[in-house]
Amino acid sequence: MYSFLLEKIIMPIGDVVNGSSYIKQLNYWRKIDLLSSEELNALQKENLATILNYASTHVPYYQGKDYENLTSFPVIDKMVIREQLDALISTEYSKKDLIPYSSSGSSGIQTTVYMTKKEQSTLRGILTHWWEWSGYKIGKPLVQTGITPNRGAVKSIKDRLFKTIYINAFSHTEEQLRLLCDKVARKNGQYFFAGYASSLNVIAEYALKNDYKIQLKGVISLGDKMFAHYRKNIQKAFKTNVFDTYGSNEGFMIAAQDDLDHYYILSPHVFVEILDDDNKPVKDGEMGHIVVTRLDCFSMPLIRYKIGDLGIKLPKEAYPENRKYGYPLLKQVVGRETDIVLLPDSTKLVVHSFTGIFEYIPEIKQFRVIQENVTGITIEYIKAEKFSDKAITRAENELREYIKDTNFSIEFKEVDYIAPTKSGKPQIIESRIKK
Repeated sequence: MYSFLLEKIIMPIGDVVNGSSYIKQLNYWRKIDLLSSEELNALQKENLATILNYASTHVPYYQGKDYENLTSFPVIDKMVIREQLDALISTEYSKKDLIPYSSSGSSGIQTTVYMTKKEQSTLRGILTHWWEWSGYKIGKPLVQTGITPNRGAVKSIKDRLFKTIYINAFSHTEEQLRLLCDKVARKNGQYFFAGYASSLNVIAEYALKNDYKIQLKGVISLGDKMFAHYRKNIQKAFKTNVFDTYGSNEGFMIAAQDDLDHYYILSPHVFVEILDDDNKPVKDGEMGHIVVTRLDCFSMPLIRYKIGDLGIKLPKEAYPENRKYGYPLLKQVVGRETDIVLLPDSTKLVVHSFTGIFEYIPEIKQFRVIQENVTGITIEYIKAEKFSDKAITRAENELREYIKDTNFSIEFKEVDYIAPTKSGKPQIIESRIKK
């Protein structure tokens, strides 16, 4: 009853007040699920043709490109977005009227893109709909881990309406984990969990170590890679299925799991290419760079964006006969393991403990955290054009809010280059502590 009230009355009113279209988008993607493979393929082709035509006409960076040929458009990356930002925005829009979206910086390189409220609503509608694949409905009790601990008035109201317990993922202390597990265990079988894969794994490890008997209704992972041992820990600790999602904060909701181990690609929203090092297509079943084109963002179209991960498409002949949806399938997202920084008191910091700080420090272009032992870390960084020493002071002060041990060393080291992994994505945390 409460979920019905939220969806049919409260949220539509919120959309009118905010000028958004969240509920409309949620309903749209519910209907898209019902389309056949042939209908989805036709819709994707139509959407791709529309965005290429628009970009070649209205976006300075793409003007003059052959809108009938995707490969005439260049493959771009985070550096191109940083350096060509204004040229990537449509001439029909003003940047000051758009909503900025900063990437989490999990690659160590922070970027900002822009979109309209409608385009933002599309992302939120898709995300909620993916969560619905796990059985979740808006208004059901939810524990969410994230990097916005200061929720503010609007987010706090939303958390209450959606019955959400928001957990600070900057650091997971023993006290925080104990309080959370105690609360969830008292209401066994009622909660869903949603959050960063590495963060969910830390919670699961704590629950297992302390012999908590917790049953969850479902676990939804996002933000970083769901490794096999993470999934095993989470399923063992919480006796439920794990539904992994894959996207990026540059405005892409790429793929998600439901009834299969593989990922359903949201093809009307995104066009996915798997390319080799020379930007040539690889065969389905072979690993390559994931390159994505968003099909429903016109204010700042990102075409052929190399996201920084490796992936494999599932060959058509290997598609399960009775799969739930007609979307194409991504066999696997190949990533580098997100290491964890360990503090002397056993507190664990995940990748987003750092990206949640550095994404708001544009004076630092790129960074990497190196840990040799539990007594400290070294943060390598590359200066942005407008740099001052105040940026380092600010970063250290904010980190000290979560690293209470004054004896824990935080050393900053300026470098000219941070080597990428094979995927082209720098490793943001490099733990050299022997396991």
